Amino acid sequence: MRGAEHLSHSRSTVGRRSEARRQRPKPSPLAPAPKSLHLASSLRRGTGTLHVTSDHLTRDPRSALRRPGVWGWMAFDFAAQPFFTVVITFVFGPYFVSQLASDPATGQAWWSLAATIAGVIVALGSPFLGAVADRAGPRKPWIAFFAAFKIAALCLLWFAAPGSPLVVAVLLVVVASVAAEFSIVFNDAMMPRLLNNREIGRVSNIAWGIGYAGGIVFLVGALAFLAGSQETGRTLLGLAPLFGLDPAAGEGSRATAPLAALWYLVFILPMFFLTPDRPRGERVAASVRKGLGDLLATFREIRQRKPLFQFLIARMIYQDGVNALVVLGGAFAAGMFGWTLTESGLFGIILNVVAIPSCFAAGMLDARFGSKAVVTMAILCLSAATIGIISTSPDSALFGFLTFAPPDGGGGVFASGAEKSYIVFGLLIGLAFGPIQASSRSWMAKSVTPDEAGRYFGFYAFIGRATSFLAPAAVAGATALAAQNFDPIAASRIGMASLIVFFVVGFVLVWRTPGPPETNRS
Repeated sequence: MRGAEHLSHSRSTVGRRSEARRQRPKPSPLAPAPKSLHLASSLRRGTGTLHVTSDHLTRDPRSALRRPGVWGWMAFDFAAQPFFTVVITFVFGPYFVSQLASDPATGQAWWSLAATIAGVIVALGSPFLGAVADRAGPRKPWIAFFAAFKIAALCLLWFAAPGSPLVVAVLLVVVASVAAEFSIVFNDAMMPRLLNNREIGRVSNIAWGIGYAGGIVFLVGALAFLAGSQETGRTLLGLAPLFGLDPAAGEGSRATAPLAALWYLVFILPMFFLTPDRPRGERVAASVRKGLGDLLATFREIRQRKPLFQFLIARMIYQDGVNALVVLGGAFAAGMFGWTLTESGLFGIILNVVAIPSCFAAGMLDARFGSKAVVTMAILCLSAATIGIISTSPDSALFGFLTFAPPDGGGGVFASGAEKSYIVFGLLIGLAFGPIQASSRSWMAKSVTPDEAGRYFGFYAFIGRATSFLAPAAVAGATALAAQNFDPIAASRIGMASLIVFFVVGFVLVWRTPGPPETNRS
């Protein structure tokens, strides 16, 4: 009430209200924001005043794609993906194992060590850094800080020539990997402030698809014009490598690292120039001092937010299966069909190309049906893909229901019917492994407020890595046990079948977990 109406209230009424206010318990500083504070995230700065954007809760999710800040945020995925696709997976990683190291076994051991060290640092450091960033305010300074380390490390990888110390290259790969992963935590934490819940699913999936597109464009360019074969000295297109790069010295493969740094530097700029950030909060030193307390409070608090906690446990399990299926699927086929690096690389490219339109389609499904629906459908699709690939043998598919004659000599890549069947099942993996990650990210973003997004996305990164060894270990253990009674191909099929357990358990947990709020609370 205002004016005279307010003065007409008796003093006793005021006294009772004052007493009630004194007795009201104080909210925890880390508790979910009250409804009135959710509306604060939808405030738009005007000239000297603050205006409530009345369409924030009802805005068509497609309208997000008309905002430059959203495109700036999505450009981050386009900028970041070539590092993972080209440097880690398809070009520099194989060069490290086959040329930089003295022998493949030594190279594999050191490369695995680099991945393990980086994974441990990211898992332990992400929650703390997220908590610090929530108090400090803006996300962009952290992204810029880690970008400097990532770019410097990638540029220095050019000097990782054959015969140079492996420990130096491993250190640089670890620095670049940790910086890349930490930057993703802060970039993801920008979503709840930038987008409302109806927009997050569509934008997250589109950004993921754009990231795959960036990785494929860079990979094709690297294979077509830079990375030449040691045997022929020619690239995939039969051309001499650009700039006189020497394949014998691995210069084409090494060049992908500084070029990925340049790509990242250029395409990350729209995010810095166009995407709005949080206002400045406490000083970094104070945020660091209080960050550990906030982190411990988050571990206690998250168990009380049961739907979110259940989702994180479910994701921990099904994501283990996803990662193992993507990483081991090519190796499984290589052992079964005798694939060379060419066939394995083409298989990976096919999966990534299919993932681009599937992410765009999943964005529309997420906006219409919600993140839980997309994650559920993706788990079912990956389960079907896993059953399909383990049903395939060198001369049959679908557990012998389809049989194939041996291919004629000189049939080219994927010549046999069984290989073609395997590619079809692989397409199911490509359809699902992008959307399941993008809609999991949007599920998380819909479940937290802008002011707590840093620490919760840090915890999201932690729990995504805490058990990442389980699925590969299950495959290895089941394969070793089966090898005692079956031939190697049958044993490998039995080993891969263990991944179905991760998808089934993940599906059950997701099914029993309430989905995230699909509209912001008013």
